[in-house]
Amino acid sequence: MKSGWLFCLTSFNSKDNSILLILSSLLSIKLALFRIQTTISRRSAFYYQMLLLNTKDLIEKSISGDRKAQQQLYKRLSAPMMGICLRYMKGKEDAEDVLLEGFYKVFKNLKKFTYENEKAFFGWVKRIMVNESLMKLRKNKDIQMLAINEDIDKEVDISPLSTMQTADLLKMIRSIPLGYRTVFNLYEVEGYSHQEISEQLGVSTGTSKSQLFKAKKLLREMLDGKNEGYGS
Repeated sequence: MKSGWLFCLTSFNSKDNSILLILSSLLSIKLALFRIQTTISRRSAFYYQMLLLNTKDLIEKSISGDRKAQQQLYKRLSAPMMGICLRYMKGKEDAEDVLLEGFYKVFKNLKKFTYENEKAFFGWVKRIMVNESLMKLRKNKDIQMLAINEDIDKEVDISPLSTMQTADLLKMIRSIPLGYRTVFNLYEVEGYSHQEISEQLGVSTGTSKSQLFKAKKLLREMLDGKNEGYGS
């Protein structure tokens, strides 16, 4: 026994052509919608499978040229890496440029990276983004550093920064002058030594120390409410 739309279609005689055409059109629409839903379901299932893949699998697929895997790897890393770029660059547009250049180098050099664990991979990508940020700053000659005649060995307490929300902390760091915040980021956040900073930025270790001292001092004053709205 026929049922549904097919039963309706075969129950009309030749005098019901107009109704038949309408029903035929409705059936065509329903079939088209079914195909679309099926396609969407397959794609959703595919992307869900991609989400289930661990980082190592995504790296291997990306190296083999799998565009979907590359896209998924980018989605996983782009937000935290953009945050890193924003800490160094003067504006969002510059940060986005650095992010894209950085990911170009990430995918270009993936086959050279030996995967150990996710933390090591994240650190490798992070270093690329930091280096790209510094390269752009040097290229644009944005960093201006002067030695500061102050007691730079004096300790400045900035421990309250650790209790701040990430967005507020980023806003505060980005508000201090570029030279100060570059050294602050490299020393306090990335864990570089003053010797490494001096080599990266082409300055003396003394200048690196003085920039860090001034950065901490400004941040402490902002925490105490003495200074607000430093421009970069």
